[in-house]
Amino acid sequence: MQETQIQSQTSIIQTISETINSLFSSLFSSIDNSLYSVLDDIVFIDTDILNDKFISSIFGTSTTSGLILLSNSLLIGFAIFYIIRYAYSHYSIAQTEQPFQFLFKLFIFAILSNSSYFLCEQIINLNSLISLAIREVGENIFNCNISFSQLILKLNNVITSTSSLNVFSLDGLLKSFISINLLNLIFTYSLRYVILKVFILITPFAILTLINSSTASFFKAWLKSMLALLLLQSFVSLILLIIFATDFSGSDVFSKVICVGCIYALTKANSFIRELIGGISTDISNSLNSLRYLMK
Repeated sequence: MQETQIQSQTSIIQTISETINSLFSSLFSSIDNSLYSVLDDIVFIDTDILNDKFISSIFGTSTTSGLILLSNSLLIGFAIFYIIRYAYSHYSIAQTEQPFQFLFKLFIFAILSNSSYFLCEQIINLNSLISLAIREVGENIFNCNISFSQLILKLNNVITSTSSLNVFSLDGLLKSFISINLLNLIFTYSLRYVILKVFILITPFAILTLINSSTASFFKAWLKSMLALLLLQSFVSLILLIIFATDFSGSDVFSKVICVGCIYALTKANSFIRELIGGISTDISNSLNSLRYLMK
């Protein structure tokens, strides 16, 4: 009787374990097949980000529409502010720049502001070519596509050595860790994609802040954040190059731990860029921690 109860309990535990493994296996398989290919599109940004009809309409097709119209209105505001300040300087000891110098700056930055769409297009294209060149170097050396979709296949060959997944084993834990962190990558780089669009839209206004020395700090902050968002994909390309250069042919624990390190490096790429040149954070975990701190 006791042996029958033990066998029944063992059968129940085994059934529960198999069900859990089956659910997680289906979940990870679905994620691998549908989501990770999107990473290549949202990480390696090119001029297609500007081909959105909404971006074009918001920017404006002429100097009398969209954000270009607002930036030209701001340009007039800077001119009026300078006229008032220059007139006031004759009745005070306040120093101000000469009219010729101001008009020259106004003319130059007005042209740059109205050409901001073209400038953004060229900068994004140059950044895309740099990251593409890095990945093409890896493709020529390793004879494989340097991309996230190919990375998933490479990692699965190391982590999942058997056809069935056991989440209660080391392989299962590592597979769960990798899948969770890669999902974090999708959210992080999706946030970067959206923020980059916002920074593109405020480009005309950022350029105009250089007209006045008291507002020039805004341009410096904008430029630093913009470069950090763009250079991130070149930094990710270098990390992917190192990952594909690493030999994962063995199924030992060392190879599996290196896999985890590679994924962790990808999740911390934004933090590394911020340490190097500054900028804003697009790390979802940091954003959630900051939000949680504010809500206390």
